[in-house]
Amino acid sequence: MDEMNAVFESVAKYFSLLSDPTRLRIMHSICQDEKSVNAIADEIGATQPNVSRHLGLLYQAGVLARRRDGSQMFYRVSDSAFTEICRTVCIRVAGGLEGSTALKRRFRNVIQVLG
Repeated sequence: MDEMNAVFESVAKYFSLLSDPTRLRIMHSICQDEKSVNAIADEIGATQPNVSRHLGLLYQAGVLARRRDGSQMFYRVSDSAFTEICRTVCIRVAGGLEGSTALKRRFRNVIQVLG
C-alpha cells in the first residue's frame, strides 16, 4: 500500500495544478502557441510577477517547457496529456453549468481552443 500512497500523492499534486483559475487561464493562453511571459500576462490580465510564479509551478511540474530569447522567457505546453485533462474537465463543467444558454455557449467556445 505504501507504493500506492506514493502514486496517490503524485496524482494529487498533478491535479492540484488545475486548482487555480490563473493557471487555467495560462494554459488556455499557451495551449496552441508558445508565448512570452509578458504576452501571457497581457492576455490574461494578470501581473507579470503573478504569471511568472504560476509558470514556474507548471514548469517545475513538467507541464511546460521554456526557452530564453535575449531577456525574455517563452513558455509552451510540453505535456499534451495535461492539456487534454484540462480540456476534458472544462467541457464536463461547462456541460453542467446552470444559467443562461449564452454563458454555456461562451464557455464551450473558449474550451474548444484548448483542443
